[in-house]
Amino acid sequence: MNFPLFIDLKDKKVLIVGAGAIAARRATVLTEFGAKVTVVAPEAGSGVQELAQAGRIVWRQHIFGAQDLEELAQSFLVIAATSDRAVNDHIVHLCHERHIPVNHAGDQTQCDFQFPAIVQKNPVVIGVNAGGKDHGLVRRVAAGLREWIAREKF
Repeated sequence: MNFPLFIDLKDKKVLIVGAGAIAARRATVLTEFGAKVTVVAPEAGSGVQELAQAGRIVWRQHIFGAQDLEELAQSFLVIAATSDRAVNDHIVHLCHERHIPVNHAGDQTQCDFQFPAIVQKNPVVIGVNAGGKDHGLVRRVAAGLREWIAREKF
């Protein structure tokens, strides 16, 4: 079981390697909480492209490689979200060598942290997580909380 920790991401550098749907969801949420997100991927889905065009993220349009190690080393968090497990595994290894918390989008056993479903109505933020084991349960609980919080008067 993981400890729920709420941290300030304002102006913290986050590196996401990969630019598909998972990367777009992570980048969207992270930027909403003030993170400075850089995405590295040769191609991107529409979500990442839209975020980059809106100036919400920086998209480095190339394959992750040696030129990105400094960016990785300066990152507060890293997300390995490519479609290539070997690349994701390599990124996890690089992060662990440098003591950088990393999330492997394809393998919960290699994650130093997990992303919760977020329920938010200012000033309240609720994170829902089931340890990466039951995404359906998390969706149902988060949906119920969203209905409840929408009725609350703050």
